[in-house]
Amino acid sequence: MGQQYTELNDKLSDFIAAQKIFFVGTAASSGSVNVSPKGMDSLRVLGPKRVLWLNVTGSGNETAAHLLEIPRMTLMFCAFEGTPMILRLYGTARAIHPGEPEWDTLFAHFEAIPGSRQVFDMQIDRVQTSCGMAVPFFDYREERDQLRDWSTKKGEEVIRQYWRDKNQFSIDGLPTQIIEKNGM
Repeated sequence: MGQQYTELNDKLSDFIAAQKIFFVGTAASSGSVNVSPKGMDSLRVLGPKRVLWLNVTGSGNETAAHLLEIPRMTLMFCAFEGTPMILRLYGTARAIHPGEPEWDTLFAHFEAIPGSRQVFDMQIDRVQTSCGMAVPFFDYREERDQLRDWSTKKGEEVIRQYWRDKNQFSIDGLPTQIIEKNGM
């Protein structure tokens, strides 16, 4: 059944690379717990204790706000095909924004996606697997193009205005620093 590790091994890294979706969980000391699904080939394993994921513009910016207060993060992957497994990565993370010195180096690990607003750099403290036998089978068909198309159509300046209007605070009113960190 379940196993715990202090870091990723090659088998688990390969499992992550094969997944089309993962889930991010964060929370501040009070307010809403956030769990978000992510896709778009936006996660990279950099080593046994480090992963990056590229965050694109969306309706909220909860992860960035939560990490400013409490930098803990959980990532979860589920096998929707093949051998069942659930994989969770527990650790601490920080947001790197386009205006910051590390942005170019970290962003280079990804295909450029319009509307990219942060790279989250996670240091893994614990890795846990569980059986996943209750997770149903799902067939992957393709990525959705709507967010990419929306961001491309809006353009960089309109996206930045969207950040000003909609992404400066979490749903609980916590600051995200998206404006300050992007020199806007």
